[in-house]
Amino acid sequence: MGPITLFDKSFLQSLTVDEAVWFDHYFTPNICPIFFVETLADLAKRNLRDGRTPEHEVAIIAEKTPEVSSYVCAYHSQLCFGNLLGHPVPFTGQIPMPGAQPVRLNGQTGLSFPCAPEIEAMSRWQAGKFQEVEHIVAGEWRKTVSELDLKEMASAMRALGVNGKTCKSLEQAAQIARGIVESTNKPFDQMQLLFHFTQIGLEHAPQVLERWKIAGYHPLAQHAPYAAYVLTVELFFQIALAASLISSDRPSNRVDISYLFYLPFCDVFTSTDRLHKKCAPLFLRGDQDFVWGDDLKTDLRRTNAHWAATLTEAQREAGLNTIPHAPVGHEGSMIAKLWDHHSPGWRQRLKQPASQMPPEMEKQLLDRLKTMRDAAPVTLTAEERNQTEFAHTTIKRSIHPRKGSWWQIPKNMPCPDD
Repeated sequence: MGPITLFDKSFLQSLTVDEAVWFDHYFTPNICPIFFVETLADLAKRNLRDGRTPEHEVAIIAEKTPEVSSYVCAYHSQLCFGNLLGHPVPFTGQIPMPGAQPVRLNGQTGLSFPCAPEIEAMSRWQAGKFQEVEHIVAGEWRKTVSELDLKEMASAMRALGVNGKTCKSLEQAAQIARGIVESTNKPFDQMQLLFHFTQIGLEHAPQVLERWKIAGYHPLAQHAPYAAYVLTVELFFQIALAASLISSDRPSNRVDISYLFYLPFCDVFTSTDRLHKKCAPLFLRGDQDFVWGDDLKTDLRRTNAHWAATLTEAQREAGLNTIPHAPVGHEGSMIAKLWDHHSPGWRQRLKQPASQMPPEMEKQLLDRLKTMRDAAPVTLTAEERNQTEFAHTTIKRSIHPRKGSWWQIPKNMPCPDD
């Protein structure tokens, strides 16, 4: 598996379908909720180029969406709420996935993740099938974004003394935001801001505040690190608006900045959005990379051309899984550089001979996987709910056999009708 990579809609739109297939092959894409919301909102677009319908526009994006190696990330608001209640949120590049169902097999407890509803929706959209409620939601969301008054937000912050004189750079805006969140002053004001920005329902306030009280009212950054991080990004945006470092004339900036809430859950963030290019590096860890989307697209185009010229038709029909999950070694390869940084040792592993599993062992493994897949959900005990490791995990996927010019799975593999 390649580096865990967060991407935005602008990057995926820049790719051809074939390039998107190789992005899925060489990386582990993190599909965050903001991407789905932005894609769905295109159903309410008007005056599209080339006479396209909104449905066609969404179907094009859906066709490019990674589905073989990707994982859907949980919504940041839900993660904040869980973090406030004591559930840890990783800052190590791992993707926190929603929808886990506990199962028990041969006395061992495991987790089963059904196919994410967002991925199922993307599959429908790719086929041009849309539900009426999706059109309604798309229209409401696009209306909400278009009516966002960023100038009013900026004015409110200026009233607090934040302006171009007190904050002269995006770096300084980030420092001010961190200072506010890490401060031990006015902790209840911090919590109130967090509830407002993340839209956590006020009905949950007593539960959250009670746990905070029991913990001794520790600073938010210590009490709930991910919730504090989200608040920091939000305050940074508000401060940058007030200081005219981010334009208040584009309501879409509010949506674009939301991708930064998911930076802890990746090794690489790639985008062709200039706001991301300026702001994302301010919140990345030292072991993360921001990659300009056009640069990665160039490398994916080279990769596609290489394999198109190298593989026979029979090799193509055997499916992409027969192609090494390691970069093509052309000089200056962006993909290779990212693998060197985030998947060290891949060059040595590539030199090792591939091992072949005996047929009887392969059959046993497939039988076990089917049993795990079909295991019924169970209710865990209080002790089991607190455990951090499970005996097994299964993730169900919906994959199109062929995408663009490439077979994602063997051509002759039997597939269900749906």
